[in-house]
Amino acid sequence: MATPIIMPKFGQMTEESAIVEWLKKEGDNVAKGDILFTVETDKSVMEVESFEAGTVLKIVVPPRVNVPVQSIVGFLGKPGEAIPAATAPATVPPLKPAEAARVVPVAPPLPRVATAPAAGTSVPDAIPALPAPAPSASALFRISPRGAALAKQCAIDPTPIKGSGPLGRVVERDVKQYLESRGYNNLRVSPVARELAAKENVDLLDVTPSDGGRITLADVQRAMAEKPKTMSRMRQIIAQRLTQSFHDTPHFYATVSVDMTGLVAYRNELKAAGAPYTITDFISQSVVLSLQEFPTVNSSTDGKTTRWHGHVNLGLAVSIPGGLVVPVIHNAESLPLLEISAASKRLADKARAGKLTPDEMTGGTFTISNMGMLNVENFSAIINPGEGAILAVASTMPQPVVRDDKVVIRQIMKITLSVDHRLIDGAQGAQFINAVKAKLEDMQLWKRLTS
Repeated sequence: MATPIIMPKFGQMTEESAIVEWLKKEGDNVAKGDILFTVETDKSVMEVESFEAGTVLKIVVPPRVNVPVQSIVGFLGKPGEAIPAATAPATVPPLKPAEAARVVPVAPPLPRVATAPAAGTSVPDAIPALPAPAPSASALFRISPRGAALAKQCAIDPTPIKGSGPLGRVVERDVKQYLESRGYNNLRVSPVARELAAKENVDLLDVTPSDGGRITLADVQRAMAEKPKTMSRMRQIIAQRLTQSFHDTPHFYATVSVDMTGLVAYRNELKAAGAPYTITDFISQSVVLSLQEFPTVNSSTDGKTTRWHGHVNLGLAVSIPGGLVVPVIHNAESLPLLEISAASKRLADKARAGKLTPDEMTGGTFTISNMGMLNVENFSAIINPGEGAILAVASTMPQPVVRDDKVVIRQIMKITLSVDHRLIDGAQGAQFINAVKAKLEDMQLWKRLTS
């Protein structure tokens, strides 16, 4: 009997994924280790290899369709073998290790147009979308071939037209009446504008002319840019998870100003000597040390139970085209500063290249969102689901401050802690962020850790 090909599970909380492209078609022979298809997960694109040799007997799930993990997406076997009926994704029990698909990260597809994510957010694990209700027969839009041809020729959207044909079908006379009622014949449209509008499905009736009442090519191009665009899967999941976090988690914020004058000067000395440290490395180490002093901040809650995390798995938000990912330094409490620095650089490089593995993007217990390089005075971040807090780091800027009753210029950096108020009280949050501040300003600590 044919062997099912299943959608692998890429992360602990991933519930669904979509095939980007089948690299084998029905009837193709497959050797062990051949790439069957690529899959778009929440955060990257992965290659899925076959652990068996055989022939692709049937492809059940086409590209760009989200299906639950462990769903059957196709069948592999010998030509002529019986294929179970599978017209829709069907889940199967988890496969044994020897039967599981091997996944390999590949570069992500070209980014699609999307707005930049909120600071401090990460690309989260997938949330299964509720299926849309099937339209009733009376709700289906029907149009005759001649009516559709006329609408296309005139570059208008026929869906608002009320049909007079059988079952509400829109016919040619309905389109003509609609055009007359909307004053279509009074429109002045350049030939190239009309051609582009018809090609790109831009409704000329919705285009606002900017050249004395005449619709030009530029008007149509502007209308194209303003058309709603489907958000990428990454952006949709970011939106879902941010909304979930902000709605379900009562956020509490605390901000302190850190005098970075000494540390910036010391880091410049280290850089001149060839040391690899960045300001982010010192911030990361300060957070790791402070989380060990305040383990509650390294915990999480679902509102009913509290989970204490024995390791500090430090997430570092990294901006990529079309979204944001949070690679995780696992067991950061066991790493010296130099290894934290190396891990941060390695993971950031992999993130920008689209080569992070699922394990490198899951399991975080605390996240740092650093916008220091973006000339930002102050900001707050939204807590990643599954964590209890997040630290937002702003830019270091010269500011006048009072020292020994004198006004002097110092390098000041503001940091803001967002905490889950169900888990962490205001006093404890304040103690934690001041512990981070104290470490960043402790030059003896950094000289000791870098010696």
